[in-house]
Amino acid sequence: MTTSDTATHTQPFQAEVSELLHLMVHSVYSETDIFLRELVSNASDACDKLRYEAIANPALLGEGDALKIRIIPSKATGTLTIADNGIGMERQELIDHLGTIARSGTKAFVSKLKEAKDGLGLIGQFGVGFYSAFMVADKIVVISRRAGESDVWTWTSSGGSGFEIARASDDEAARVQRGTEIVLHLKDDAKKYLETYEIERIVHAYSDNILFPIELVPEEGEARQINSASALWQRSKSELSTEDYKKAYQQIASAFDDPAMTLHYRAEGRYSYAVLLFAPSTKPFDLFEPNRKGRVKLYVRRVFITDDADLLPGYLRFIRGVVDSEDLPLNISREMLQNNPQLAQIRKAVATRVVNELESLAEKDVENFAKIWDAFGAVLKEGIYEDFERREKLLALSRFTTTSGEKRALKDVIADFKPNQTEIYYLVGESIERLKSSPRLEAAAARGIEVLLLSDPVDAFWTSMPTEFEGKPLKSLSQGDLNLDLIPRVDDKDEAKKDEPAADEAATIAVIKAALGERVSDVKASTRLTSSASCLVADSQGPSRELERILAQQNRGMRTKPILEINLRHPMVTAISRSQAGSKTVDDLSLLLLEQAQILDGELPEDPAAFAARLNRLVLQGLGG
Repeated sequence: MTTSDTATHTQPFQAEVSELLHLMVHSVYSETDIFLRELVSNASDACDKLRYEAIANPALLGEGDALKIRIIPSKATGTLTIADNGIGMERQELIDHLGTIARSGTKAFVSKLKEAKDGLGLIGQFGVGFYSAFMVADKIVVISRRAGESDVWTWTSSGGSGFEIARASDDEAARVQRGTEIVLHLKDDAKKYLETYEIERIVHAYSDNILFPIELVPEEGEARQINSASALWQRSKSELSTEDYKKAYQQIASAFDDPAMTLHYRAEGRYSYAVLLFAPSTKPFDLFEPNRKGRVKLYVRRVFITDDADLLPGYLRFIRGVVDSEDLPLNISREMLQNNPQLAQIRKAVATRVVNELESLAEKDVENFAKIWDAFGAVLKEGIYEDFERREKLLALSRFTTTSGEKRALKDVIADFKPNQTEIYYLVGESIERLKSSPRLEAAAARGIEVLLLSDPVDAFWTSMPTEFEGKPLKSLSQGDLNLDLIPRVDDKDEAKKDEPAADEAATIAVIKAALGERVSDVKASTRLTSSASCLVADSQGPSRELERILAQQNRGMRTKPILEINLRHPMVTAISRSQAGSKTVDDLSLLLLEQAQILDGELPEDPAAFAARLNRLVLQGLGG
């Protein structure tokens, strides 16, 4: 061991940790109870890790006390101690785990925490619960000895710019034979947490289902266990109340909301396992992290194995809970997790059960299903793109904003089909507001056809594949040819326009093509437009314009040239047909048809300055200037 390892060492916090600590030290949150829940949860994780490592190396557990967590209040010193005899930390682990946040999205998390009214919930979700202790403590001392090691280290901080690492004193080393002891020097306004009834209240509310005994060690009297320390998922549903499930969810998911769906069952047969899963009612912070990691914990015979087993497909990553197998080996490795046939069967069966439960909820409890859809609908729709086996079920679960209303199911859309309608029509774009004003809706609106308005980024992906529901194909209004002639109109206001003279199709298209050159791939007469002059569409064989836009933003593809569709009865188009080919007016009007279509799609004209000059010329020309 080097001199630098044994000497007291002061080190600054990572910048994001400093900012987070500033929020905690100067906390305006009133619900400070979270700190104890988070520290107990961390202690439980440490016990879980030791139990798992001891499967391969039993000597780590030794012959000492059973794994447990102890809470020790001391009014004499004004300290509250949370101790565990779990895995413990060596010197570098103390620096890494308590001085940095080794996780993507940290800056965004801290920024969101500043703004969030429910910031305490975010703390637990992001896994930085240790720092919440600075809401109640003006100094924290952490003493830790890693299992199997002889060295004991202390980490000390007052929540300022840094922390101090030093070798533990003889007394501290004698006290911590294995695991971690966290000593909180409580602020004056946090001394209530030294009262035993306060500690019991918080543990009962948030940590009752921690699998390890939580002992309260009062200043006077005997230590006593204050949690049930039972695997709630192994108990019968008939023994449990809604409140029991709520507490279990909040403890397992580090959440403060109520679960919108609870799924608890035991599978018996070829494989035996218990399942306790929850769907949150609010969106967690890390829902759209690139790794799309799930949060369902895998246990084997009540022994925690990992929360990284990918027990559910990515589009169900919002589900929280536990799967506890009776058959898997305790020493299952990460490689075995990926290839184990038993686990593959469990994954498939549990995913099917979750989707079926969501179906049942959608039918029987519309209010709670609406909470799930509002928070996770965009994630569930990823499954339409990824999971061919369950695509029809996921389409049935999906709720859409349409031209007729909100949260519309596809079965409802089909029930309201117009005479001779055989397809489900949709439009994909950046926002519902922009889609509602899209000229591509005009022909459908004239016939009273309900159109799905799709504005989630994932919509551009799942609609890129041939998709149908109950035998009815889904058809884009912004891609390929469109023929609605067999569907009768319900809006007669455009009928009179049929009698208006239309521009000569071939001649007008030739003139506009010549003016636009390589800016578009083609110019066509539109069957989509009834009142607007023009719109842009994509070819039926390629990607949609919205998918191209998303991929271009990610530098994953080039945008192709669009097709310009024109309304041959619109005054701008008939004006072009009456003007001399190649004239400045024809060029200006042709470019304006393209540019206004781009603006309606939320795009800038290729040359905004030229567009402004062109528009000014045409306005002055119209005014006789």
